[in-house]
Amino acid sequence: MPINTEHAKHSVRNNWRPKPSDFIAGGLTVPDQRDLVHHFADYAAKLNYEDLTEAARLAAKKTILDTLGVILAASGTEPAVRGVVEIVKESGGTPSCTLLGFGGRAPAMMAALANGALAHCLDYDDQTPWGQHTASSIIPAAFAVAERQGGVSGRDLIAAVAAGQDIFARLRCNVEWKKDWNLSTVLAVFAATASAGRVMRLSPARLGHAIGIATMQSSGIMEMVAGRGSDLRGMYAGFSAKGAVLAAMMAQKGISGIDQAFEGEYGFMNTYFAGRYERQRILQDLGKEFLGSGTLYKRWPCVGTAHSHMKAAIDIVANNHLELDDILEIRLHVGDYHDLMCQPLEERRAPATLADAKFSLPFLVSVAIARGGMSVSDFSEAGLRDAQVLDIGRKISLVRDSALDWKLELPPGRVEIVASDGRHWIEEGRNVPGNAENPMSWEDICGKFRECCSVAATSVADGNQAKAQDLAWRLEQLSDATELIRCLG
Repeated sequence: MPINTEHAKHSVRNNWRPKPSDFIAGGLTVPDQRDLVHHFADYAAKLNYEDLTEAARLAAKKTILDTLGVILAASGTEPAVRGVVEIVKESGGTPSCTLLGFGGRAPAMMAALANGALAHCLDYDDQTPWGQHTASSIIPAAFAVAERQGGVSGRDLIAAVAAGQDIFARLRCNVEWKKDWNLSTVLAVFAATASAGRVMRLSPARLGHAIGIATMQSSGIMEMVAGRGSDLRGMYAGFSAKGAVLAAMMAQKGISGIDQAFEGEYGFMNTYFAGRYERQRILQDLGKEFLGSGTLYKRWPCVGTAHSHMKAAIDIVANNHLELDDILEIRLHVGDYHDLMCQPLEERRAPATLADAKFSLPFLVSVAIARGGMSVSDFSEAGLRDAQVLDIGRKISLVRDSALDWKLELPPGRVEIVASDGRHWIEEGRNVPGNAENPMSWEDICGKFRECCSVAATSVADGNQAKAQDLAWRLEQLSDATELIRCLG
């Protein structure tokens, strides 16, 4: 995809030339050169359920149920997040919003922090076709402000979520990312703010202020993702969810934002991406085409960029009826981003923490080979020390291949396996469960939801699980969308 390469000082919005569509009877009209912040605000504030395609509506509903399930699963399987929940419960304030997994209630901002910190812990939350995550920021923020406000219909919640999904996807695939920022948190705070503002029914002007205010919460270094030993990689969505709620509430109180937050000389696009972005593509068919309808839902609870390697390894082992003792060597072909998940190799074969495990490609491939897949129960302190998995990991080596470097779409991973008797296979990871060529249906999402509920810190009764699935499916019929989250709290 061509990216604007003008110097950062000259953003693409200043390079306008007249097009046939700019001419009307009587002369030349001036194109809408308002900052992107105002385009997004107008769009999100005015978007209604009736404007959405059926695919966008279904994607929003899938995202809502999927994210709630993943939050519940994290509460029972990621010990590190308990500290965040304890801080939230100490904070006091009006207990207006549900804390999932652990029970209790908290003010909107703190509920968004707690639920958001849980939402990405397992790396089981959904993603765009180009990678990165937004639901783990959008859903905690949207439910927090909905509970705080009250009377938010299911149709309004669906429209709000769809707007946020669309804005995030448009930004994600139209900026030149050098893997120097964690795009999920840098971008998702804007999507979550748009969703929260829509739930709160902010005017376009007020929502524009909110998105401008959200620039103060747009952050995240890649060392948090690529490094080792930090719990923050799993919790990062809590910060953008909380930031979105804060931004929307501040705008509601009349606090002004930044008029040229995205495209000013010192705005977001120039600061983060040196002015290299595709303005026209970002705005193309805004309000007509909803990129959130392409959201992908994970079947395996780990970083999505590992899934194709996992699938390739599973296919080789299954199709050739290999026993683990038959395997002499496993070679992972890796591009630049794959390699981040492999260095240093010894530590990635045997990660020290659950957060590191979900981003360690050699360990994840080892689990996939040992189990023939992966579930939330595979990640535990005992699982990190599983002798069979660690033995497989010692057979893994790396083959560097620049053709697998991440541009916009990540190329599928490639795996070689050499058997002790000299047989040799090489496969690319295709038809990955949850990817576009093998998507998860509503029934699949419900199955995943039940799996997640089964490991929650606080048991979710079978009746409440069934009720939540039913409420999510007919969400557009609900006069109060928060009935869904309350049945799980």
